[in-house]
Amino acid sequence: MVIAAPTVGVLALQGDVREHLAALREAGVGAVPVRRESELAAVDGLVIPGGESTTISKLLEIFELLEPLRARLASGMPAYGSCAGMILLAGEVLDGRPDQQQLGGLDVVVRRNAFGRQVDSFETDLDVTGVGSVRAVFIRAPWVEKVGAEVEVLATVPRDDPAAGQAAGRVVAVRQGTVLATAFHPEITGDHRVHAYFADLVREA
Repeated sequence: MVIAAPTVGVLALQGDVREHLAALREAGVGAVPVRRESELAAVDGLVIPGGESTTISKLLEIFELLEPLRARLASGMPAYGSCAGMILLAGEVLDGRPDQQQLGGLDVVVRRNAFGRQVDSFETDLDVTGVGSVRAVFIRAPWVEKVGAEVEVLATVPRDDPAAGQAAGRVVAVRQGTVLATAFHPEITGDHRVHAYFADLVREA
């Protein structure tokens, strides 16, 4: 008996949609863009890419995806958020806008734009639990200020990196059940191991 590969959606409202789709396909799963509720209903998991979290929040309302996506997450759908996706999946956001909507899924407190402006973009090597050593690219990235009891910390910024500044020691990758989030952008480095890790979560689910 042949078991079909799961299909993972990429929220296609803003951000590195094509790069995430390519990385997921390299990881051995089907990958499709998601812009409508019917498309969301047809996938086994979802990637929420980077971009501008408040803009994505508004677009979720405009495209009538906010409540359906919250419902899918509440029912246990695996999800992976990178950068802005981490912000949207967080239970609480610091330095966010009052009208910004949260999806839930992660019992974490995240600080928006913690790494500073785009000119303050930062790269470092991270040891990510379950993945290994990866080159992490942070662009106007958040970091995690607080994690709940059921959240596993997968990576922190090395304290001995002289370029890290205030980011040294900060939590930048977390997992809670089948929900994964990174403050960095693995889709732009050509290293697909984070996507492979998420694909395994989707298969297991």
